[in-house]
Amino acid sequence: MLFTTITVRAGPARLVSQLAARAPSMRAAFHQSATKNTFFTSRTASLTLRSNTKTSSSSILTKLQGASRGYHQQYTYVDPAARRKELLRKVLIGAGIFGGTLVGVNVMFNSESRGAIPTFERSYLNKTFLHTGLGIGIIGLSAYQMVQSGFVYRIMQTNPWVVGLGGLALSVGFMFGTRAVDPDNYIPKYALWTGFNATQAAFMAPLMTMAPPALLARAGLYTLAMMGSISFVGATAKQDKYLYIGGPLLAGAAIVAVSGFAPLVLPATAVRTLALTENLWLWGGLAVFGGFTLYDVQKVLYHARMAERGLMKPDPVNESISLELDFLNIFVRMVQILMMQQNRRK
Repeated sequence: MLFTTITVRAGPARLVSQLAARAPSMRAAFHQSATKNTFFTSRTASLTLRSNTKTSSSSILTKLQGASRGYHQQYTYVDPAARRKELLRKVLIGAGIFGGTLVGVNVMFNSESRGAIPTFERSYLNKTFLHTGLGIGIIGLSAYQMVQSGFVYRIMQTNPWVVGLGGLALSVGFMFGTRAVDPDNYIPKYALWTGFNATQAAFMAPLMTMAPPALLARAGLYTLAMMGSISFVGATAKQDKYLYIGGPLLAGAAIVAVSGFAPLVLPATAVRTLALTENLWLWGGLAVFGGFTLYDVQKVLYHARMAERGLMKPDPVNESISLELDFLNIFVRMVQILMMQQNRRK
């Protein structure tokens, strides 16, 4: 069951299926003249800027080679006062997401709170969040470096299916290796954990070539707001209140994962079905991984109580892996939502 949970929740790996689907046209465009890309459906197109679908495949490869330079070339001068006003608006939106989620989840799910968190549990939870933040930082910096060094471009010229499936197997291997190593054995523990984060970065790097940095920053802010509010609810809720939802969440995650592969098996003419799977993957995924955040925080506190009694060794590195996966799955969906909103304004 552990392997199934890890595999189903590896949401960023969904990008691999899109890269694989786009690889043939990209390789052909690299050696020949540009051809029109007819693969994109209503689902896959929503994960890229619509302007990209109107360009040739060779222009996509050019963006992969110099993504950051392309973003700067597209920007025009903006008045500093207007920029500050826009920044304030985005911060207020993030605060609204945090506050709204906090109040809403508290009202619906947290009618019985337990008050102050015991010292040991609070310390263990803080260490877990610290490792989660470090892991997300490693993933972000590694993904940025992969784009700048052209690593993503080289992946697109190879077989993305081989790279993707091999990367997924490598990621799962690093994850199991990290969990299996004793927490007192620091060097191999953190080495395997860093390898896991690096493989996740390889899955996230293509996303950095599809969306501008400002949009990615907003998605990260909104993801932090959502996860922070849900984590607060999980930390202050009654002990073990949400541990029972692990099974239903796993079933929901399996359905969301299956819906993510719909564009690969359904014909492009099945517009309504593709739209349904799009909404299921997007909004259903947000609900499922928001629930996983609630479950994982309560699981961390449960393990803290076990560690305090001497029934297990404290291991915040292992605890952080689940929260990292929750963050990445929510973040990918936030990016897609913001890109859809941006496309509607054009």
